[in-house]
Formats: sequence, C-alpha cells, structure tokens
Amino acid sequence: MLKFSARLQPRTTTTTTSQLIKNRPSQKLIKRSFNYALDHLSSQLTTTINTNSEEYQTNLKSMTSLIQSHQSLVHQHILPGGSPTARKKHLDRGKLLVRQRIERLLDPFSPFLELSQTAGYQLYPNEDLPAGGIITGVGQVHGIPCMVIANDPTVKGGSYYPITVKKHLRAQEIAQENRLPCIYLVESGGANLPYQSQVFPDRDHFGRIFYNQARLSARGIPQISVVHGISVAGGAYMPAMSDVNIIVKNQGRIFLAGPSLVKAAIGEDINDEQLGGGEMHCQVSGVSDYLAESDEHALVLARREILHSNYQLGQTSNSTTTEKGGWDEPLYDPNELNGIVSPNLREGFEIREVIARIVDGSQVSHAFT
Repeated sequence: MLKFSARLQPRTTTTTTSQLIKNRPSQKLIKRSFNYALDHLSSQLTTTINTNSEEYQTNLKSMTSLIQSHQSLVHQHILPGGSPTARKKHLDRGKLLVRQRIERLLDPFSPFLELSQTAGYQLYPNEDLPAGGIITGVGQVHGIPCMVIANDPTVKGGSYYPITVKKHLRAQEIAQENRLPCIYLVESGGANLPYQSQVFPDRDHFGRIFYNQARLSARGIPQISVVHGISVAGGAYMPAMSDVNIIVKNQGRIFLAGPSLVKAAIGEDINDEQLGGGEMHCQVSGVSDYLAESDEHALVLARREILHSNYQLGQTSNSTTTEKGGWDEPLYDPNELNGIVSPNLREGFEIREVIARIVDGSQVSHAFT
C-alpha cells in the first residue's frame, strides 16, 4: 500500500536576489512589448455624428455662444490684471506688468499654455481677484518647456489668498509630473492676512509650496526665481528655496518683516534696501546669485540659466513613454466637440464621440471599446 506523507518537503533549490535581477526582462524588451500591445490591442473609433443635423447645429450654436462669453470674460476681467490705477502706479515705477514679464521670458512667438485662468473669479464677496492674483502656465525657454509661476502685484499686492495657494500648488504638481523646470517671477506680499486662517494650517496650504520646491530641486528639476519687487513674509521663502535667484537692483526686496517691524521689535532704524535689497543679498547674505539692472535684464539672465542648465526632459526609469515618440492628430476634427454635447444638461451624449476627437489617431485600447 502506498503511503502519502502530509509533511511538506523542503525545496531543493533557492533563487537568490541576484538571480532574479539577472533574469528579469530588459527595459528594451518591456518597451517593445508595450509598443506591440499599443499597435495590436487597440481599436480605431468611428463616428456616427452628422454635422449637418439639426441637433448638431443647435448644440454647436449654444456651445459657440458659451465659448464666446467665456472669452469675453477672460479678455475683459482676467487678462488686464489689477485695476487701472494699480497698473498705472506699477508702470510709473518703471516695472513691467506680469504678462509683459512672461512674454519677455518665453521664446518669441512661442505658445503659452495658461492654467486656471478664471481662478478666484467671483469667489470672494466684494473682492476682485483676476486669475487668483497669480499667472501660471507652460511655455518654452530656449525650446525647453518650463512651468512659469508669476505673481501679479497689481492684484492685492501679489498676496496669497487660499485660491492663490491652490493654483500655485497645482502648477507645481504638473511640473513634478512632467519634470518641467520652474521659473518663479516673484513680487508678493505673502499671505493675505484677513484669510491667513485658511492659508496656513493644512498640509496643502502655503507651506506646501516650499516643501514642493525642495522636493523638485532634489529630483534635479531646476528651480529659478526672479525677484522683481518687494517679496515679504511667505514671498521671501520662494527665492531663498530656489536653486538660482536673480534680484532686480533698487527694486527687488527680500525680507520676512519690513523696516517698521524691525524698528518696533529691536529699535533699529533701517531702510528697505539695507534690510533686504539686491546688493545686500548678493554681497552679504548670499540669498541672491545675480543682481540685475532691470526687469528686462533679469529675464535675460533667467533665460540664460535655463540654457546653461543643460536640462533635458529625459524620462525617469519608471516611465511608460514608448520608444516611438511623436503623436498623431485625431481622425476627426476636435472643433466638432462643440456640437456633440447638448445645452440641456439632462441629455446624455456618446462619450466615444468625444474621445475620438481627443486621443492620438482616435485609437483606444480594446478594454474601452
């Protein structure tokens, strides 16, 4: 009679860590398999939309009207920035407006993908806060896509409302995900004091900005600041936390508290330039690396730093980017999206028609068809 033992027998062979590493598939093989799956396991979406139908034309008319209203809002209330009085005062000091600074920073005639344009619109009662008081977006500097984060000093002195912080953090998040160098155009009064209880306490509030700067820098993603004016309190940390800091002579100021508070605290009489001016920070404290003669000169220096950084947007080891590179236009005109969705929010729409006008080659995985 056969006897079976219930006792487990020890394995006669063992696999070491070095053997596992040796036998694992190469990155090249993984990418090749990924490309194969992309080519052979995807479907091309087809459309059933009739652009001449009455329903489509009604949707198109409604959506076009909404887009025009939005564009009008942006041009009239967002793009100008602060009030005419604030803008005139700013220009009379020989400074560039924030959008002029961005224009001179970026490559000529290159696009600027602005983010969160309507942030802060009608958010705070009886307060106008165009673009949330800060401009963020992706633009090219010497052909390198960069995240630009620029305070608008004509809007509440460039101070940070809760929505300003949220917009700033979102820009840093996008920069981290896409490994985009960050260029901060700083002129800020720090946290807006009436809202400071909503700015500081949470992990996703003001202090997170500086944490993100440290993390981005540690990952080799350049952090460059240009100080165009007074940068006090929280606004002073951004340039100090940057890899490279450029400050405008007789215009930029970096300090946690101004001369009046210094006088009240320790009785010392000191002016803005002595306390936190460009020459002091370049010659004494070491907070600043370059002393620029003007806004324009400072932006030239910032562009040069990006050029000399020899930075490449190379992917990290865990990237799923394929070897193919490039991209394909959708098979269907993205402008047709305006006629697909009904103005009646209770009416549904075919999501595949939307996807077909967004994704490369109008192709998706079989799992989604």
